Amino acid sequence: MLADLLKLLRGEAEPSALSTEDQKLALAALMVRVARADHDYAASEVAMIDSVLKRRFELDDAAAAAIRADAETLEAQAPDTVRFTRTIKDTVPYETRDAIAEALWSIALADGDRADEENALLRMVVNLLGITDQDSALARQRAEAAIGSQ
Repeated sequence: MLADLLKLLRGEAEPSALSTEDQKLALAALMVRVARADHDYAASEVAMIDSVLKRRFELDDAAAAAIRADAETLEAQAPDTVRFTRTIKDTVPYETRDAIAEALWSIALADGDRADEENALLRMVVNLLGITDQDSALARQRAEAAIGSQ
């Protein structure tokens, strides 16, 4: 699975619809990339990644942690963010990409510090995912509200 997704990200395979397992891994790796953008991969961000994976894909703690661990490896090996997001944009429907934006915002907000690096990466990523500025702002507001209610 990891090798197949890396081939797709590197342009060594033709894009097609991502399997559910590859969607999980791609989303997790993108969340890891956002969390690492400020060079502080905080425990709160790790916990938020696991929480998003558990909620979104109805996983238990162990399964979410395993996907995140694979995603950490994938993120470290994945090519530039442009190819990474293009693969997701080309293979995932808009409605799902909008939910991805909300998940990414929740990671950026998880440590209570909106670092400039995370903001810059998120602005680029949501644009590359084909998400409108308005939908990104709404996704950020939903993420803020969810974090505020925890």
